[in-house]
Amino acid sequence: MGLQAGDRLCYIAIMLRFIPTDQPDPPPFERIEGAEDAKVLLICDHASPLIPARYGELGLAPGDRYAHVAWDIGAAEVTRGLAQRFKCPAVLAGISRLVMDCNRQPGDPSSIPVNSCGVTVPGNAKVDDAEADARAEEWFWPYHHEIGTVLAHLFRHGTVPAMISVHSFTPCMGAAERPWHVGVLWNRDSRMAMPVLHHLQARTDLVVGDNQPYSGREINYTLDTHAGAAGLPHVSFEIRQDLLTDPQACARWVDILGDALAPVLADPELHCVEVT
Repeated sequence: MGLQAGDRLCYIAIMLRFIPTDQPDPPPFERIEGAEDAKVLLICDHASPLIPARYGELGLAPGDRYAHVAWDIGAAEVTRGLAQRFKCPAVLAGISRLVMDCNRQPGDPSSIPVNSCGVTVPGNAKVDDAEADARAEEWFWPYHHEIGTVLAHLFRHGTVPAMISVHSFTPCMGAAERPWHVGVLWNRDSRMAMPVLHHLQARTDLVVGDNQPYSGREINYTLDTHAGAAGLPHVSFEIRQDLLTDPQACARWVDILGDALAPVLADPELHCVEVT
């Protein structure tokens, strides 16, 4: 995974600042309220490493329990910071992606992975249809219903809302180094992605990926379902995790992404339905 023991300790410290770890059953989502005239919804599919006590931490080795396989390190804090900056609502998934990946269609093998990034997940080895359906009912569907509810609220206040998703990625994948500091993911709708890319690429201190290290044309379930299908403007960010190792580093990325997003979100022509 390219993560050292010291890195994991930093990541755990970030988690402990924001996530109550003593609750037996994690909530399906965290909702952050926004201003009544907000024009954007932030989402974070992999915000939490929490695993219900009844699953015995899914049999994970201690070194993997709070590593990338369980959640997107630092993404939740950046999401909360952007929500504060833009005074907008946010919905953050409450469960580890290893229990139920909220950015995958239920039934997809990767939605309850037996192996993730080379890490075996023993607690998922014998999940049957009844258990898979129960996990989806407890965590996946409430999270997605909440996203739909917030979008409907924003619509009712007269503005076509934009959606922004925040993720993070590891500095290495196997032996391959990942040079990008941040990636901008998009599919067919480029209304937000292109101006944001241009802003970020104009900086001399960043290596910016256009649909790197992942392609938004391949993995983007939540945005495709709630925004793409409805013609809402949207974009997804991937930030490299070694740049999110403490609260100050996360705050820096709130500023970087906030500065890139501000003029785009302020453009009244953005806020319209456009089915591509």
